[in-house]
Amino acid sequence: MEAAAIPQTASALRMGELLVRAGHATQENVDQALELQPLLHKRLGEILVDKAWTTPRAIAEALALQHGLEFVDLSQVGVDLGAAQLIKDRFAHDHQVLPLRFLSDDAVQVVVADPTNLHTQDEVRLALGKKCVLAVADAAALESTIGRTYRLSTTVSDAAPDEPDELDDEAAAESALDLVNALIGRAVIAGASDIHLDPQPRDVLVRFRVDGVMRADEPVDKRMQNALAARIKVMAELDIAEKRMPQDGSFVVYSSGRAVDVRAAVLPTKHGEQVVLRLLQREQKLELPDLGMSSEMEAAFARAIEQPHGAVLTCGPTGSGKTTTLYAALDVLNDGMRSVATIEDPVEYQLPGVMQMEVHSRIGLTFARGLRTILRADPDVILVGEVRDEETAQIVIQAAMTGHLVLTTLHTNDAAGAIARLRTLGVDPDLLGGSINCIVSQRLARRVCVHCREAYEPTQEQQISMNLVSAGTNPTLYRAKGCLQCGNTGYSGRVALYELMPVHGLGRVLLEGSTEEIFEAAVSAGMRTLREDGVRLSLAGVTTLEEVRRITGDRRLL
Repeated sequence: MEAAAIPQTASALRMGELLVRAGHATQENVDQALELQPLLHKRLGEILVDKAWTTPRAIAEALALQHGLEFVDLSQVGVDLGAAQLIKDRFAHDHQVLPLRFLSDDAVQVVVADPTNLHTQDEVRLALGKKCVLAVADAAALESTIGRTYRLSTTVSDAAPDEPDELDDEAAAESALDLVNALIGRAVIAGASDIHLDPQPRDVLVRFRVDGVMRADEPVDKRMQNALAARIKVMAELDIAEKRMPQDGSFVVYSSGRAVDVRAAVLPTKHGEQVVLRLLQREQKLELPDLGMSSEMEAAFARAIEQPHGAVLTCGPTGSGKTTTLYAALDVLNDGMRSVATIEDPVEYQLPGVMQMEVHSRIGLTFARGLRTILRADPDVILVGEVRDEETAQIVIQAAMTGHLVLTTLHTNDAAGAIARLRTLGVDPDLLGGSINCIVSQRLARRVCVHCREAYEPTQEQQISMNLVSAGTNPTLYRAKGCLQCGNTGYSGRVALYELMPVHGLGRVLLEGSTEEIFEAAVSAGMRTLREDGVRLSLAGVTTLEEVRRITGDRRLL
């Protein structure tokens, strides 16, 4: 078995030292247990647990540390059912081992309670026929997890389709945690941004939003519906008993060692509670050149964020990458020479050297209240997660005019619409021209799969819509086809479409102009629109005109 070298006998004194150093047992208790060993013929850890002088988990953690192995908290880690099926349930129970997950095609992580049992290791290696990497878990937690893992993979799957009754409450509750972790694990691997669990009359429909488009996954047995919703409520600290009103919360899980923030929304429906989970992986931070802006737009955006004061706004619907763009700006600004602070709901990326605060509405910590506190802490740069109300909007503009660079987001359809939105929120129109450096609107479009894309020449009408005829060009465009590499969708990954509107120089249209008039004035001043940026990316072979039309709603491209 491939694992750290394990001696045949573990040092009782070393185990005691580890427990004492970790604060899991007192030296007096360890000494008493050592004295009892010759009489009871038990291991030191067993005696300490029997006497309630320590806990099974503390023993497992000490064993893992003693032998240089990973400790696994099975209450927080999902079991890969495919890995578990490599051995029979009886073998797992008899030997107290559980294949947890695949590390590669020929390697499996195996959880044990006793890493000193060489005979068990040999038996597992022969049974799996693969390389094994040991990890240690609490014996009681391991036994419970083995039970629910094999019950989940047999009892549920073997049930007759015409039996919609719920599972035994205990069996369903024990299986729900592994099911939640398995769903999130599959979604992360697929690159999903959201998981939708929609109750139907006979099952629970599972769909992942991948690259902005819904994709069906394996449905969940109807009998797991209530336990699944209850488990998610527990993780998100929601009211389990409340099933008539919508609720929302958040929690954090770990997938492949990376933190994933999960926002949970629970809504009552005719067939039960619908659950939507939004996934945000903290480590996926981009630098400014990685955003995919055109060179001219990137230069204009860089000039806007390099100003000592003023506001930089990003606009677009939920999930369009607004915060990612602002964090790319923070990556440039966080140079050690500026004091940088953020207030978010929740903190989406962790940055060294940046003071980051989370909104907590239950205790009254709103964006406005947190922002007022931050302003008293001598910041140079402030990121405000979102402008949602009149008070926050006014504080943002005031801060931008009093020597601070403020980065924030608004939910509007385009850059021009942000002006009308701020006026609606009570911001004095006279202040807008002097306080805002630029407004960026953005959308995320799917990238066409480079493995199967098809080249074609656009029609005359399409060339006219793209303003290419007068230039005498004969462009090549691509259409999505579909292959195994992209899951037969024709697309893989996403790219941002940008629209950047400088505010300085637009004049009185900011004071009283409609959104359409502001848009036209910005275009006349040289602003490249979302549609034009999409055409740029289509000509570069990054996306398709069909996808640009889907994102921008402009049918003139077809």
